[in-house]
Amino acid sequence: MAVSNPSRRGFIAGLMATGLMPAATWADAGSPSYLSAAALPDGTFVLCGISATLEVLFQIPLPGRGHAAAAHPNRPEAVAFARRPGTFAIVFDCITHKSKAILTAPEGRHFYGHGTFSKDGDWLYTTENDYEAGQGRIGVWDVQADYARVAEFPSGGIGPHDIKRLPDSDTLVVANGGIDTHPDSGRTKLNIPTMRPNLSYLKDDRMVDVAELPASLHKNSIRHLAVSSVGHVAFGMQWQGDTNATGLVGVHQRGSNPAILSAPPDATRALQGYIGSIAVGSDNATIAVTSPRGGVVQTYDAKSGRFLRSFPSEDASGIAANTDGFITTSGLGILQRIDGSSTAHPQKLAWDNHLVSINSSHANIRG
Repeated sequence: MAVSNPSRRGFIAGLMATGLMPAATWADAGSPSYLSAAALPDGTFVLCGISATLEVLFQIPLPGRGHAAAAHPNRPEAVAFARRPGTFAIVFDCITHKSKAILTAPEGRHFYGHGTFSKDGDWLYTTENDYEAGQGRIGVWDVQADYARVAEFPSGGIGPHDIKRLPDSDTLVVANGGIDTHPDSGRTKLNIPTMRPNLSYLKDDRMVDVAELPASLHKNSIRHLAVSSVGHVAFGMQWQGDTNATGLVGVHQRGSNPAILSAPPDATRALQGYIGSIAVGSDNATIAVTSPRGGVVQTYDAKSGRFLRSFPSEDASGIAANTDGFITTSGLGILQRIDGSSTAHPQKLAWDNHLVSINSSHANIRG
């Protein structure tokens, strides 16, 4: 396992402080391709940087269990989000591994474990629950002002879990899962009979588009998102009904209705009503999902919506695209390609739900 060199980190930090070194990039942090939260065997938690060859490049301690992360588009900086209903998010310098800012949810709010940066990296957007009002909010944080919270606006629904930015734009897409929760009730779901999940598209603090599922699927909570390089949105759902789910993977293109991808009944049942993570392949041709409950990874043809394959993966967690397929993680500490090659067990890390790609187009650019 590769790890960062503390002396090198200190040397780089010193040069940066004197102004003698160009602005740092992800290459200075070891060129990680992915970020993921994990638990160590002693019960403590970390944020990890992972290379394209599945080496763990660094481990940064977290004060509690993490969920997802957000990578700054231009500099080696990452935000680690607490698992819902957490109230903290921490910004780390991934070269020095030091905290740059601690974000605290305002009173009456909690985070949902996800966030995204604006195209220029000047703003961070976080999904939040206004739990007394039972409404979703998007928090706005000013990166240049040490991540000061400066605004918030409606998410367009209840239970905004995941948030992504459409490529080459500042249009945001939000997965409003439709489920109302309150910290006083833990993770209890309070409104299953009336839930209405949707995809909301937001720009300049206002909704510019919304896509809802058919009424018959209103108990299919939209939870996780992946966006192709041309702006098509894939979404994974978690079924809240008493019967078997008819489909848990969907796609949407603005100006059209959401489409639920088809799969044989046994393949859908194998997911046990639960998608944990979703990714779109680097060629936009394939969509892949994980189900920790079902212990499987599944792939679908992005164009036809046809089910392709299922791969066993006990406690499957995160998934992200790589150059020739997908990388997955599991709660059992496994990092692997979905064809089963290149398996590793780095320090028996128990990976959390998500594997976040760092945009490689920024990795070696200095500016």
